[in-house]
Amino acid sequence: MVATLIRSFGDWDLAEESAQDAFAQALRRWPRDGVPARPGAWLTTTARNRALDRLRRRTTEAGKLREAAEQARLDTSVPTVEDTVPDDRLRLIFTCCHPALPLEARVALTLRTLTGLTTAEIARAFLVPEPTMAKRLVRAKNKIRHAAIPYRVPPSHLLPERTGGVLAVLYLLFNEGYSATAGDGPLRSNLCAEAIRLGRLLMRLMPDEPEPRGLTALMLLHHARRAARVDATGDLVTLEDQDRTRWDRDEITEGTALLDAAVRRGRPGPYQVQAAIAACHATARDADDTDWSEIAALYGRLVEMVPSDVVKLNRAVAVAMAEGPAAGLALVDELAASGGLSRYHLLAATRADLLRRLGRRPEAAAAYREALELPSTEAERRYLSRRLAEVSI
Repeated sequence: MVATLIRSFGDWDLAEESAQDAFAQALRRWPRDGVPARPGAWLTTTARNRALDRLRRRTTEAGKLREAAEQARLDTSVPTVEDTVPDDRLRLIFTCCHPALPLEARVALTLRTLTGLTTAEIARAFLVPEPTMAKRLVRAKNKIRHAAIPYRVPPSHLLPERTGGVLAVLYLLFNEGYSATAGDGPLRSNLCAEAIRLGRLLMRLMPDEPEPRGLTALMLLHHARRAARVDATGDLVTLEDQDRTRWDRDEITEGTALLDAAVRRGRPGPYQVQAAIAACHATARDADDTDWSEIAALYGRLVEMVPSDVVKLNRAVAVAMAEGPAAGLALVDELAASGGLSRYHLLAATRADLLRRLGRRPEAAAAYREALELPSTEAERRYLSRRLAEVSI
């Protein structure tokens, strides 16, 4: 709905405030009057009317009022959110991913507007303080407003320069759903489904580009494991302990087919490499059948493409599985010494697990305690607490 309002009025803050007003009015009226037959259309109409009311109160913006009112008059049939959101969200992503904005600002602004994630949740995803992220979002909105960046999908010849930012948005959107930074549960399935849906839209928009296929394949291959990632109590289940009969074979088949189609283009990219890693896990008969040497090699290639500390940490895990925990721990200790992931709980958690496997229980316990002191989800905290109890006996 926010995306639809931005299309109509071209004002980020106005759209967000009016949408909030509409939901607040629904909370007041629906329990008393009943839910309308078309709740999405009701919310959109109410939010649009609230936006017009706000504009009327801005006497210095009479020109904008006339323009917005004319747009609303021409839009005689109010579409439902379900009807309008896919196209509007795609327009919104491309607006936010304009090359005039820094890459991190593009991703953060899209996540804030498209998904309704809080500033705190986005800050955790970027591993930055919340005030830093808040300032970044304000600057991005102001840049779009002052530069008059158009709200539309760009022409085909401009698509390549926007692709990187758009793919980054979809990947972070999926990851926020798959490893939610907020709430008690480890999954927010609506965000995962939305990211996959937008990935398919992007594939149709850019049929000759391999990386949209690679990313969509990656998301499907991860999403296929969702039912086995948590137990009946909502606790996380490690990959090696997951019941693979609960994995979604249709999504695995679709994901591997998309990966094959992307690879045949002959233009490898980081999302294709990550999808290949996910495919190694998805196609293994059981944990012992996993080709960790191949996965470690793929991570080595990924580090060459994306030399981030998080990717290096994932490679260290793969090396530990392929060559033993001591080899992996050496790489993790190098990362810890660099300080780049000092506020990332999975660095301490990975180090703790490798120390546990090496039988160094007191050091493992200290590392688990360190991980528990850093921001994480409730499900992750329960998992880390169980591991800490095991090595503290």
